[in-house]
Amino acid sequence: MEHEIVTCLPGIDPVLSEYSVGFLSHAATSTSPDADQELQEAIDAVTNILLDVADSKDPSSEKKVTDLVDKLVKQLAESHGKKVGAKRTVKRLENTIHMASQKNVSATAGLLEGGVDLDAVAGRKMESKVDRKKLEKAEKKIKAKQDKKIHKNVEYEASKLLVDPEENYEEFYMKVNPLQLGSSAGKSKDIKLDNVEVSISGKRILTDTSLTLAYGRRYGLVGQNGIGKSTLLRALSRRELPVPAHITILHVEQEITGDDTPAIQAVLDADVWRKYLLAEQVRISKRLEELDNYKPPSEDSDEEPLTKSQIEKERDEMDALLSDIHAKLSEMQSDKAESTAASILAGLGFSPERQKLATKTFSGGWRMRLALARALFCKPDLLLLDEPSNMLDVPSITFLSEYLQTYESTILVVSHDRAFLNEVATDIIHQHSERLDYYKGGNFDAFYATKEERRKTAQREYENQLAYRKHLQQFIDKFRYNAAKSSEAQSRIKKLEKLPVLEPPEDEYNVVFKFPEVEKLSAPIIQMTNVSFAYTPGNPIVSNVDLDVQLDSRIGIVGPNGAGKTTVLKLLIGALTPTGGTISQNPRLRIGFFAQHHVDGLDLNDSAVGFCSKQVPGRTEEEYRRHLGAFGITGTTGIQKMGLLSGGQKSRVAFALLSLKNPHILVLDEPSNHLDVEAMDALALALRNFAGGVLMVSHDVTMLDAVCTKLWVCDNGKVEAFDGDIKAYKKRIIAQAGQDGVVRQNHHV
Repeated sequence: MEHEIVTCLPGIDPVLSEYSVGFLSHAATSTSPDADQELQEAIDAVTNILLDVADSKDPSSEKKVTDLVDKLVKQLAESHGKKVGAKRTVKRLENTIHMASQKNVSATAGLLEGGVDLDAVAGRKMESKVDRKKLEKAEKKIKAKQDKKIHKNVEYEASKLLVDPEENYEEFYMKVNPLQLGSSAGKSKDIKLDNVEVSISGKRILTDTSLTLAYGRRYGLVGQNGIGKSTLLRALSRRELPVPAHITILHVEQEITGDDTPAIQAVLDADVWRKYLLAEQVRISKRLEELDNYKPPSEDSDEEPLTKSQIEKERDEMDALLSDIHAKLSEMQSDKAESTAASILAGLGFSPERQKLATKTFSGGWRMRLALARALFCKPDLLLLDEPSNMLDVPSITFLSEYLQTYESTILVVSHDRAFLNEVATDIIHQHSERLDYYKGGNFDAFYATKEERRKTAQREYENQLAYRKHLQQFIDKFRYNAAKSSEAQSRIKKLEKLPVLEPPEDEYNVVFKFPEVEKLSAPIIQMTNVSFAYTPGNPIVSNVDLDVQLDSRIGIVGPNGAGKTTVLKLLIGALTPTGGTISQNPRLRIGFFAQHHVDGLDLNDSAVGFCSKQVPGRTEEEYRRHLGAFGITGTTGIQKMGLLSGGQKSRVAFALLSLKNPHILVLDEPSNHLDVEAMDALALALRNFAGGVLMVSHDVTMLDAVCTKLWVCDNGKVEAFDGDIKAYKKRIIAQAGQDGVVRQNHHV
């Protein structure tokens, strides 16, 4: 019957057609003394509902609807031995009725597009037959779909801290973080979300889990590459999860767009509400001055003069608003804004001179620092950081670590830097198996130990349960048909059936990086003698560099960003030609270079298997897949487009390709970026066992400490050996920071 309604009225809501048939069917099967009256009332109500849905411009619509209802009623009545003899009363509603304003009405009304009260139309009240729980669930789904439609064609940029007029940054920031005039001190800034579900491109990231962030705690979010950590941060920053509106959120995800704005002004402008309030303060003060000096318009003017009461009323409104603005600016500590912004920039390596330079003059790494400085300056209630150490040098990471340890708001940071998490995090959230596990009150090392103990305990429990079940089953199999033991066997059968479904614990996550054996070469392998390089004459990047790399070398190069570390690596691999000095190397030498921006060298429209086969041909597809699998690119990951892979997965593809080239020397520029902890451990082990030489630039203290036996510091145009390990170098930085008040302001490009 529903099909007949849909055929007659193609645009009808399925809920409405289902309700109409159910209403008529209920009345037709009624056995009450007033059954005939109920059926007639049902006919009248359904007829009016369908008329309201029908096209009012079609003169035949009324006849079409009445014929349809007659047909339905006749079928129902005949099937139950009833006759319809009462007079039909047809009413078309002139105005729809808003169900939320009515009492004791049908629960289905909320789903009807016109807001029609089904019971009011019938002229009497009757109990709804709709399952309210299902209805609430349906309403939530409809609301979620409507919310998605609203943002479907909008590229959200507020969380990325971009300054691009075309993207309407300020407008989106204000929508996501609505201003609460007056104090919001009484409102809790804890976040407690239940039944969290997150997915992207059809892939489920989180399922029916809880997200709990206590205000003032610093959470480290960890998990395997590709598990969806960055996706969770984006869902929070875009408020796709129901975070309370009074909680402000900022997400540092990418570098800012460069323009003519000075660096310090770019930081000040990041707090768009402060900027807005200052502008409003000027506007309201100007308007109050106009009201105080108000003069009625001339007789020739079309403008209506203001009465005394209107002036007083507007003045009172403006005074109240100005008072709220002053209170909010005071709460923001607006008067200290410039000094705060300058100190944050200084800590991240911006000298006073560079703070005045236009943002477009900075490289990508420095723009990323600006984005971080803007977030720290804004002091949001929830600060989301996605691998903040990837674009920072050791001095800046040291400053950031020290700064965040005294940060008053909530922090959720994705990072695989163990040393950084040990210093910053008060709690660890482990994302895996579409859920979140919490490890409270401990740093990363404590979490790692506890996680491993949990895994071992779960494995032992699983094995014990298997053994117990096996023991029961053996007894059952042995004595099932033994008359003397049959009752005991039946008892064990029942016991076995009552045991819960046994699920194996999550497999231990294991990654193995392996670089191939290399043949021995005679010295010199690579030797730099008195090497200098300058992009422009008279302005050298590095000068008088003497560096020797052998097959057993494990050298780490550290120093501030922009000091020339990557330039030294490019000179070594021949990507740059020195402007002074000589570089000699063995003619049979093969060098494997891992670039910091290795993604630029990948064809993101190709699969990992296809890309490797083109770069290093000569093997079967199965061999490429097996080789990629050793680097953690398993299953369908190796044959899908690399553009869909996470940053860590792309890094693994780059390392797998590097291994295929069978190099004698590995030259690595920030190799740990984007890798998860297990992959970093595997990489460190592989580099230690590699038969060739290793020269790396890295900011990761754990990686440098695990691999390198020699440390060279690149700073002020020099590359010099450091007498000590990475921990001693870090202590020197902290000591210098204490002397200077900030972390080395002379660390600049």
